Amino acid sequence: MNILAIDTATDALSIALGSGGAELWSLEADIGLRHSELVLPLIDTVLKTAGITPQDLSMVACMQGPGSFTGVRIGFSTAKGISLALNIPLAAVPTLDCMAYSWKLSPGIVIPVIDAKRRRYFTALYRHGLRISAYRDSSAADLAGLIPPYEPILLTGPAADMVAQEWGNPLGLSVSPYARGGNARALVDCVRDGYGIMGKELQPLYIRKSDAEEKI
Repeated sequence: MNILAIDTATDALSIALGSGGAELWSLEADIGLRHSELVLPLIDTVLKTAGITPQDLSMVACMQGPGSFTGVRIGFSTAKGISLALNIPLAAVPTLDCMAYSWKLSPGIVIPVIDAKRRRYFTALYRHGLRISAYRDSSAADLAGLIPPYEPILLTGPAADMVAQEWGNPLGLSVSPYARGGNARALVDCVRDGYGIMGKELQPLYIRKSDAEEKI
């Protein structure tokens, strides 16, 4: 099965292709929110590098959100367009779930965090890859109050360093390496393991309204 994964939910745009075996090809561009102009060229490059055509794809997957409102929409529209054009299944995985899934073997609590602006963060708590809290739009202080005592904490996601600084880097806290990176490779793993939801009518997962919607 050839799975194309598209991650446009944060500043780091990443594309990955997983084949039927263990092969995995990926590209990433962390140059700000230029996803609309780069996503299709990166997909084309990954496919050519892997030596397959679009018609060889078995499934396309994208991040469901939360994340950048524009970025999530770009990922969804691109994935849906490919799904419809090639008549292949579309899968979506919540962004926070995917970020935590890479650390499912980590002890203690894993907390992926995405900058939601205004010193707030999109986040949730996970243990062994499973979500143990609601998705939240939270301040760093409120998030700290949710953490069980005496457990090691791993922060991941593009805002991990920001939250660690607000907390003062307490004992027992670690920040995952390459926390700002894209997560298309992890998205392939999630879909391979049957994690996520499928359907051509999938919609983005937003934890709060966009700034434009809030002003109406």
